[in-house]
Amino acid sequence: MVNIPWLTPVIAQFSQQLTTGLQGHAYLVGMHQGYGGVELAQALAYTALCQHPSSQGPCGHCKPCQLTLAGTHPDFYQVEADGNQIKVDQIRDLCQRLTSTAQQGGKRVAMIKNCERLNVAAANALLKTLEEPGQQTLLLLQSDTPSRLMATISSRCQRLHFKLPIAQEVQAWLSEHYELSGDVSWCLPVMGGPIELLAALQSQRYAELLQLRKDWIQSLSSGHLCANFTHIEQKQVSDALKVLYLVLRQKLVKQKNADALVNVKITRLAAQVMARYHELNMMPNVNVMAIFQSFILEYQSLTQEQ
Repeated sequence: MVNIPWLTPVIAQFSQQLTTGLQGHAYLVGMHQGYGGVELAQALAYTALCQHPSSQGPCGHCKPCQLTLAGTHPDFYQVEADGNQIKVDQIRDLCQRLTSTAQQGGKRVAMIKNCERLNVAAANALLKTLEEPGQQTLLLLQSDTPSRLMATISSRCQRLHFKLPIAQEVQAWLSEHYELSGDVSWCLPVMGGPIELLAALQSQRYAELLQLRKDWIQSLSSGHLCANFTHIEQKQVSDALKVLYLVLRQKLVKQKNADALVNVKITRLAAQVMARYHELNMMPNVNVMAIFQSFILEYQSLTQEQ
């Protein structure tokens, strides 16, 4: 795993709770995976399973650590979305497994990735286990957007305090792992954080994001959807919507002296774009081109009202 310095204090905080016996039975790791939320949840899980944890996390040498590193620890369970949702059968199966005796004689640990994707039935199925988890059971719920999690779930979980890196720290961290040719921080909101931005820089994805930004600027200016969008792949739709959101926000910055009412409407349009992004994450089978074109037409109509 790439060294992620801003996770270190959180792991130390959790390790201290383990050492003093003050750890909770369920934690909400409300950190976007772009900042290392998944890596943090895994580190906490491995630390809880370790026989000799320290302030740095798991020792990496004991038998439980060797099993977790090999991906074969029998008392560690991971759940993630099946398609676009975490379904009730997945949670029922997890809850059933957590009732069995720990095979290694320690804790039973479950990690749920992107828990905001729990559908209503799955969330309700998880509630009883959160309320009565049983002895030596730990649940770690990672979420990119904890605000979208059902209140009945989040209220039953403890939080660990963390401080995300500032822009200069992110730029410095990225520079340690990749030779930057300029400021790439514009797309941090698209990626969710520096971890995913680094991965994008190391692949073709960053170049694709730059092209999406160019295509949206052209489309908003002309009032017609750029031809490149007709060839967009399903996996790029989420990126396209997030880039459109950033382009709209940037227009607000550049035209801050423009008509206040128009700026309010652009702000609302940007909010609609993000709302549609979240909807498509759960229900992707829609006419994407029609959605894109509707945003272009909406933008044209509100800017021409000046």
